[in-house]
Amino acid sequence: MQLGDKKLIVQRASVGAKNSNAAVVAPVQIQVPGLSLVGSSGPPTEVLCLLNMVTPDELKDEEEYEDILEDIREECNKYGVVRSVEIPRPIEGVDVPGCGKVFVEFNSIVDCQKAQQALTGRKFSDRVVVTSYFDPDKYHRREF
Repeated sequence: MQLGDKKLIVQRASVGAKNSNAAVVAPVQIQVPGLSLVGSSGPPTEVLCLLNMVTPDELKDEEEYEDILEDIREECNKYGVVRSVEIPRPIEGVDVPGCGKVFVEFNSIVDCQKAQQALTGRKFSDRVVVTSYFDPDKYHRREF
């Protein structure tokens, strides 16, 4: 899976496999910036954050940005009423918060849950989509 500018490779452990020093290997916690909310992202909200969908380069071109926005709005409308979509874009020389993330505000929490269940693990431009719920207050304050 492409994760930022690196590849994340996950493999199933072989039953009965032993490592060279025969010690028990503890699971490794992987912390990825921006993915800390994924999985147990607290109670569902009406705002869904989609990660690993777009790259800053794709957002630089106005036409490509509009196409991506339209595709996401169209796809999310299948699961409920979309109030708004925010895709923070890169600005030359500025560290834009939330750049590379997509935020979709639904009319209800139920619609957002339907979208979250349908979109998690789906592929968008050959990248696996990761989702998490996002605090609506932060969304409205544009604290991405």
